[in-house]
Amino acid sequence: MRLDRFLAKRPHLGRKDVRRLLLQGRVQVDGETVTEGLTEVDGFSRICLDGDTLQAGNVRRYLMLHKPAGCVSATTDPQHRTVLDLLPEAERDGLHIAGRLDGNTTGLLLLTNDGQWSRQLTLPDSHLPKTYYVETAEPIGAHYAATFARGLYFAFENITTRPAQLEILGSHCARLTLTEGRYHQVKRMFGHFRNAVVRLHREQIGPLVLGDLPLGAYRALSGAEVAGMRAGAAG
Repeated sequence: MRLDRFLAKRPHLGRKDVRRLLLQGRVQVDGETVTEGLTEVDGFSRICLDGDTLQAGNVRRYLMLHKPAGCVSATTDPQHRTVLDLLPEAERDGLHIAGRLDGNTTGLLLLTNDGQWSRQLTLPDSHLPKTYYVETAEPIGAHYAATFARGLYFAFENITTRPAQLEILGSHCARLTLTEGRYHQVKRMFGHFRNAVVRLHREQIGPLVLGDLPLGAYRALSGAEVAGMRAGAAG
């Protein structure tokens, strides 16, 4: 929202009052005097008039969570435990999920109250790599890697997947890196070879590695980690 529109919503402040207050340097946004009404503000902006706080501003929050199996990627669900249920109730307010995982998929999940940041990470134009550990029901053939690198055609969406990198770790396990997030993409890619995925675990998103964070636990991201994710999504 524009600052002048935010101010005009205050009781007893008309458009002329807003222009006058701005020109007189009586409005501060995040501690800085602002005289331009076109300045964009949001729910995170601290806005003051003559030293009185009109909006305290929310604190931006960015969390990494180690999602267990059987826990759904949703903020609420009437039948299943959600990833937010893993957090203390006082920590949940305003958080949403930045990039979901299937119910039986484990691993790295991001939670935030910053919609702009999460949209940047999940936009179709974002090529942020995501790395998964995969276990399959049948042996993984060496020819899988070349097929994944070329891309697979998904008829339902009428698209061809972006090139993906497959590292075979054993007869029934591999590490797969994607730069997109189509519906059930990993399972559908292995399904091309009629090979069912029996375990799927996300290890990494961009520069962010799950590491040794315990199952079901969470931690706040550092400022450098948040910035690194934003830079990675921008390409």
